[in-house]
Amino acid sequence: MFSWDITRLPGPDKGVYYDAYVMIDIYSRYIVGCQVHVTETAELAKEMMEEVFTIHGIPQVVHADRGTSMTSKSVARLLNDLHVTRSHSRPRVSNDNPFSEAWFKTLKYAPVFPERFGSLQHARSFMDEFTQYYNHAHRHTGIGLHTAADVHYGLTDAVDERRQAALSAARAANPARFAAAGSAPKILTLPEAAWINPPAKDPEPQDPQPQATPA
Repeated sequence: MFSWDITRLPGPDKGVYYDAYVMIDIYSRYIVGCQVHVTETAELAKEMMEEVFTIHGIPQVVHADRGTSMTSKSVARLLNDLHVTRSHSRPRVSNDNPFSEAWFKTLKYAPVFPERFGSLQHARSFMDEFTQYYNHAHRHTGIGLHTAADVHYGLTDAVDERRQAALSAARAANPARFAAAGSAPKILTLPEAAWINPPAKDPEPQDPQPQATPA
């Protein structure tokens, strides 16, 4: 599943903003698309999706809130043509798009995030650099302290093998530092799945009521 949203970046003067279109793979946390424009339009959103799908493949589901671009006919038509299921946040519910919102918070609370961007080019270059850092260097506890790129491109098994070997070597060299005797130190594991609107669980089957037997 991919999630996407648009956030505003402060421009050089008061009242001037740039719009950052950002799409994320919610399982790997990998930013599959990030574009900055001077305005928000459905056509620009559609163009970003076409580029993302060409590079990263067509997802089964795309989630977004209910903004004008997210619910536009051009975006809906593109997703319908590609047989992608559209998922939307509930009306007036701000936490129904948690992966995108969490990433925007990470972005804007980063020490390197500027108070204002001097130009559109400044905003674009900053977002390119920050996205590269987030995808390839930032380690996320929600994905076993892997980078988003390791998860997105299926490199986690090799990384986990190296980590386990390093932990085992550390235990052999300094056994007193490890509390659990006899058990190997463990590394963090990946989640089984990631959901925004998880499917409802099937109700537990009920035992049939015994039928009365005629006397």
